[in-house]
Parts: sequence; structure tokens; C-alpha cells
Amino acid sequence: MEGITKSFAGVQALDNANLVVHPAEIHAVVGQNGAGKSTLVKILNGAYRRDAGAIILDGVPVDFRTPQEAVASGVSTIYQEINLVPYRSVAENIFLGREPRRFGFIDWPQINRQAREILARFDIDIDVTQPLMTLNVALQQMVAIARAVSFRSRLVIMDEPTSSLDEREVATLFGVINDLKADGTSVIFITHRLDELYAVCDRVTIMRDGKSVGDQEMSEITKLELVARMLGRELGEIRRSGQTGFTEKQRPIGEPLLAANDLKRGRALQDADLRVSEGEVVGLAGLLGSGRTEVARAVFGADKIDSGEIAFRGRNEPFNSPAEAIAAGIGLCTEDRQAEGIIPQMSVRENLTLAALPVLTRHGIVDTARQREIVDRFIKRLAIRTSGPDQPIRELSGGNQQKVLLARWLCLNPKLLILDEPTRGIDVGAKAEIQSLIDELARTGLGVLMISSELEELIEGGDRVVVMREGRTVAELSRQDATQDAIIGAMVHEDKTVSDEDGVEAPAAT
Repeated sequence: MEGITKSFAGVQALDNANLVVHPAEIHAVVGQNGAGKSTLVKILNGAYRRDAGAIILDGVPVDFRTPQEAVASGVSTIYQEINLVPYRSVAENIFLGREPRRFGFIDWPQINRQAREILARFDIDIDVTQPLMTLNVALQQMVAIARAVSFRSRLVIMDEPTSSLDEREVATLFGVINDLKADGTSVIFITHRLDELYAVCDRVTIMRDGKSVGDQEMSEITKLELVARMLGRELGEIRRSGQTGFTEKQRPIGEPLLAANDLKRGRALQDADLRVSEGEVVGLAGLLGSGRTEVARAVFGADKIDSGEIAFRGRNEPFNSPAEAIAAGIGLCTEDRQAEGIIPQMSVRENLTLAALPVLTRHGIVDTARQREIVDRFIKRLAIRTSGPDQPIRELSGGNQQKVLLARWLCLNPKLLILDEPTRGIDVGAKAEIQSLIDELARTGLGVLMISSELEELIEGGDRVVVMREGRTVAELSRQDATQDAIIGAMVHEDKTVSDEDGVEAPAAT
């Protein structure tokens, strides 16, 4: 793939990206969320059309218009989301659309026999005539992988194939991947788990901001170097630059607000610890899939934990729902502003007061006068640039949309505000305004948990920085010790580092 460019509604998703995969090679594609990994492979397999660039397969230019065309040419894909038919049998799903026939009729004995043979490669012995929906998520994912392998493709794209698998199933999958390689098949492997890259991949392409910024042998790049290139940073230490909206003046820290200990939830959370006090900004760092968002959702009551303790302002049990968390004084601005934050067809006024509707409504009727008073006050307080409260929110810039989402929670007077990537996708000026606002809110006593992929934001904005890796809290760094080397070192090393009365010892970056 050469010079691949793609935009969506004027937003550049890929910018002159390149990907070269050799025959019988297991090739990793890595990058932070939004780097362009999935867009690149969806262009390769015909799910998206490219705006510019060329795709060459075995020396021949190709232009797949649909995924079906790609499959017919020997390119199959395994997606993270299971894309099968739940009410059809396991065997039907494996051969969906290409059922063997005998005398014009589907040959069910042959379908079932071949399905059992394919699944045997994965050490799976199940009734292939049962509906897919009767299997657990991990087995459904293995069926999806078996389907892709059954095409006998020359190139197999695997987009986060291990997300639902346990360690034994991952080991089995790696065995199949190595078998494919031995048979001459190439594999594009996308994952956020660095250990998996080094276990199974030969080469890696690194993506950042829609560009391919590196192509190397796995044996020639360390985890630390890989992460640094994903983040777009040199290995040298970042010190406080003063280029963000945060001030260096120390914030007064109040009483403890939140204490989360030993949180566990499937593979997503294994041993997560977190604490936030009044007036404190705690930065939460980690690579994609480290558990950052998952721990925030657990605190907010959006996901139930398997075990662990969550204490908030005297309450010593997890919240059963977001509604309970909101009532207790917690707000959450989610990572995806467009999909989970704003409601595009609604106005600024409607979006801003969405969480406050229960207190603005009596007998099913919204108190519009009070609603407008709240909206006007927060438009002024947060300097939201809008033509008026009734302007559709979709017409606002990304930074002003984010301010509306912040105001949505602030009008409820929360005690703890969880911000997941609060400045992603907004311009530099708006970013500084949001950061300055976070700083100002913390100085009023609001506790803030700030998840960010931008190291400068964490270093300059956090009173402490907590680092997560593979569902575990692996480091807790004081404001003085929160440097780029310390954060990246914790992201890629397993040694757990915790704070003590004398401060924090950061893990060495090697």
C-alpha cells in the first residue's frame, strides 16, 4: 500500500500512509487510538474506498470495491467485533455464502464435517450444529477466526483478534498463525498488547496521526522505542514546558474523595488501584487497552466489577448504575465525543442540560425558564462560542462541543469529574482553554480524574500520574517524578511501582 490518503467529512484519517507486507510474514500494525490502523486495513479489504494512493497485491494493482471482492482475491479479515449470524449454526457461519452443494442442494453432512475439521485446528470440539448464540463470546470469536482461516487466503487481516480470548486460546491462535506462515500465508496483525507483538510478529509498521512513521523488524526495536514512536516523542525526558493551559502553581489538596482497590473485571481489569482527593487532578496514563477507560467506567457504575472495593465520600460499595454515580456527585465525559457525548440533532441548550433533566422536570414538563438560565450562565462561564442556546450543537467546533459536555456535568455541581481524553481532536487554542478550565475547577475543590494519551497534558496537569498496563496499576508518580521516561517506562515494564510516604520511585526505562 503506497501513499494511501483518506478523509471523512473533511477530517483527515490517513495521510500518505504506507504498508509493505512480505510473503509468509506476520506483520504488526500498531498505533494509538485514532492513529489510522483500522482505516488502513479497511481500505485494503474493500470496506472503505481510498481517496488517493495505490494497492499492489503480488505485483498487480488492485482496487477492491467490497470485502467480498477482497475475499475472492485471497484477502480475508477477522474483526474485533464478531460479524456473524447469531441464530445460524456454527457450521453455517463458517461457510456462510459459500455452502458446498450436492445435486443443487446444500450438502449439510459435508458442511458439518468440514467445520469440525477446521475447528480441530484450534483444539475446539463442539457441536457445530448448535446456534452460534449459544456459545460464549470467546468461542464465537474463535469461530470467526476459523471462518477467515477457512478461505485459504494468501493474506489474512486480524484486527484485535485476541480481545475476547483467554491465555490458552491466545496460545492456540498463535499456533494457527504460525501454521499459516509456514503454508506461505501472510498475516497483518493489529493489537494493543505489546507482548503479543513480540511473541508472534516478524515486522511492525507504526502509525501516528494517519501517517506511517516506522517500519522495522521486531527484533530491532525495543518496547520503549516502539511506544515512544507511537506517541511521537523522543526518548529524552519531557520537562514542564508551560505550553499547556495548566499553571505550575501548586493546587491545595483536600480530603480523599475516591478510593478504588484491587478492581477486577475479566481480562480488562486485573489489579487496578486508584485514589482521588478534593481539588486534585490525577492523570491516568496507559496504552490503548491498558484499562484506563475500563476503570473509569467501573467507578462510574457503567460496568460491573467482578471483585474489588470502590469507596466514594463515605459510600463503601460500587455503584450499580451511572444514575447512582451521578446522584452521588460523579460526572463522566467519555472518550468519543461524537458517538457517546453530544446528540448532534439537538441544540446547545438541550445537550447542555441533558443530565440535569430530572431536576429540571416536574410532572413531565421541563422548566424552560430555569433551563435557559442555567444554559446562559454556563455559556458565559465557559466562554462557549455559539450564536445562541438553540444553535444545533453539530455546528459548533470540537472545542466548544467539549465545553458543552463539561457544562453538562458542572451544572449538577459534581464532586468528582472523570474526563476521558478531554482535549482529543480539538485545536491548540481550544485545548489550552479546556486545560485552563480543568485547572480552575480543581482549584475550587473539584476532584478530577483525567485520562489522556498526551504526555505533556498529564505531566503538566496532574498532581499525580497513575500508569496502567494490561488492566493493572503499575506506577503512581508524584508531580515531581512524572516525566516522559518514567511514564513510558511504566507502560512497557511489569514491575509495579507505588507511592509511599517519602514519594515515588519511578521504574527505570530500559
